[in-house]
Amino acid sequence: MPFVFPVASGRIAAARRRRDTHDAGVTLILMPDLYAFTDGACSGNPGPGGWGVLLQAREGDNVLRERELSGGEAGTTNNRMELMAATEALNALTQSSRVTIVTDSNYVRDGITKWIHGWKAKGWKTAQKKPVKNAELWQALEAAAARHDVTWEWVKGHAGHPENERADALARAGMVPFKAGPGSQG
Repeated sequence: MPFVFPVASGRIAAARRRRDTHDAGVTLILMPDLYAFTDGACSGNPGPGGWGVLLQAREGDNVLRERELSGGEAGTTNNRMELMAATEALNALTQSSRVTIVTDSNYVRDGITKWIHGWKAKGWKTAQKKPVKNAELWQALEAAAARHDVTWEWVKGHAGHPENERADALARAGMVPFKAGPGSQG
């Protein structure tokens, strides 16, 4: 089932930020805050890997709705799975939304908020003039993010953050079908 929430824009977005419920005598409907907790995992690097996403719609600390997503690949890297998790989270939102992506990957957060601009300006080359690793995934993530108003947050991984731990468990579960396959090391 799609994860659908209408866009909060204009006066509604302003009311959402202020948490006002009335504007000129008209009751405004406040939109839930959307969060996507993402993680990637890999058994060997490269090796079989998985990605996981916990999508939540929240009103304050109250979770109104959530959805779990996961998947994986037989031969991949942890960085690729981290990128896939963020991309799949954004692609799961069927309407343009304001969403906070929470990741334990500085690679993803810094890549999409800082490094990508230089890579694009240099024709997808690094400062050392080498091709950007995972360029096709960066391009897919950028395209997915362009459809939304995204805030990127970093959280320390494996530090007891409940939603990050759930995303990690989903990523590890997404890897399982690929660990026992032909040619796997697991």
